[in-house]
Amino acid sequence: MKISQKGLYALQAMMMLARRYNQGAIRIRDIAYEEELPEKFLELILLEMKNARMVESVRGAKGGYALRRPPSEIHLSEIIRLIDGPLAPFGDAEQLRLLIDKDPAHRALYKVFLDVRDAAAKILENTTLEDILNGPSRGGSAKGSKNARKKKDKAGQGASVLPMVVHGSGTKG
Repeated sequence: MKISQKGLYALQAMMMLARRYNQGAIRIRDIAYEEELPEKFLELILLEMKNARMVESVRGAKGGYALRRPPSEIHLSEIIRLIDGPLAPFGDAEQLRLLIDKDPAHRALYKVFLDVRDAAAKILENTTLEDILNGPSRGGSAKGSKNARKKKDKAGQGASVLPMVVHGSGTKG
């Protein structure tokens, strides 16, 4: 599956806001520091998320960003579609269906691509931020310090991001 660096940052920021759900607004600087994200780029991402009504902003000394809905109601597919468009890896479903209809010689191949796309979409549409926080890679705990995560990551366990192709990095997983 392909996801842009911007999409990855958006997912990381949303996971951080989910971990701190009901704790008030979190400053962009704190999100950027804790998740090791570029602050200026994060501002643009959060503005996009705000315009899509996924997060809300609070002004003032105690201002920042917070989730608009509970983590259990925000699906990964919403975030990815907002930032990166249709769920990849093989284009949108309608485009594949057209190819299946118009190219009989390659129909079986396009059908496999559609099946892969549908399977990936189903997983992302049925996985919420809460699921990620409570999943086995987090040790079943929705709370954990950054240091605890780093220790787990160094041991090869508890990585918060699965290997995948990220546009522009040339890294393959």
